[in-house]
Amino acid sequence: MNAIVLVTGHGGFLGRAICKELISKGYEVRGLARNRYPELEELGVKSLQASAVDVGACEEASRGVDAVIHTAALAGVWGPAKPFELANVVATDNLLQSSLRNGVKAFVFTSSPSVTFGGMPQCNIDESAPYPDRWLCHYPRTKAIAEKQVLEANRVGHFSTCALRPHLIWGVGDPHLIPRVIDRCRSGKLRRVGDGKNLIDTVHVDFAAIAHRLALERMLQHDRHAAGKAYFITDGSPIECWEWITDILESAGMKPPQKRISFAAAYRIGAILELMYRLAGSKKEPPMTRFVAAQLGVDHYFNITAARTNLGYEPMNNRAEQFAKLRSFASP
Repeated sequence: MNAIVLVTGHGGFLGRAICKELISKGYEVRGLARNRYPELEELGVKSLQASAVDVGACEEASRGVDAVIHTAALAGVWGPAKPFELANVVATDNLLQSSLRNGVKAFVFTSSPSVTFGGMPQCNIDESAPYPDRWLCHYPRTKAIAEKQVLEANRVGHFSTCALRPHLIWGVGDPHLIPRVIDRCRSGKLRRVGDGKNLIDTVHVDFAAIAHRLALERMLQHDRHAAGKAYFITDGSPIECWEWITDILESAGMKPPQKRISFAAAYRIGAILELMYRLAGSKKEPPMTRFVAAQLGVDHYFNITAARTNLGYEPMNNRAEQFAKLRSFASP
């Protein structure tokens, strides 16, 4: 029988795809999340309804499993520090410590390329890129802290850990990225930042799931060359930012807006709005932030040689076909 794997955040967009990928390969899957997911339970996922911020829940969930894939996180470009620190740092440490106590062999952490992003262009960078001196919001800062915890917990031959950095996960059923772009366009808040020709990387959800399964298998084998490291995970072919956004909008039958704003102006507006919203104590996300301006306005694409070499990962080569599925799914 294959290994028993605990997937946290198993009901999320990526978590569901990982569960299905593991089940298709014969793994026994357990889940840890705040909510119930009957669809996954019908597939055989045994779930515990709790939060990884709860030490007792982590202890119970990690008992008797061979490996953990930790996808649960609080994402976002705005908000106070404490919720991000609890969900991303404290929860990860809880899972690491309970895994070590319970003799778990492998730990795969879903990180983010934003851990290396401080607002400057990133052109084909690899994992040697350092963390920035400052981050533009609490999500990448806390994910970087958690990623470091995970990599430092690696114990050669005993407890193998790694971190994956999938970028802009997309596909049919995406409840985050694609709806956000569509909603901003529909509300008139979407602008082309700069000339829109800056290159960005994306990764289809099914391939992000495959990457997690490959990483899991290397960690279970205690592969010394693969463990203790972070890996960028992408579709392997950067695309112009506005071409990507246009594809998303057209898949929903919408036309991209023609209004433009320079990157410098968008960044300044984001900084001003952040200050105003912070002074006002507003919990609402500003219509523009420095992080969003930078993500829309500068290059950020990555070298995935390490994932190919150490994990055996190969990206998809049929983006057009996958977008056709997206259009078909979005059509009334």
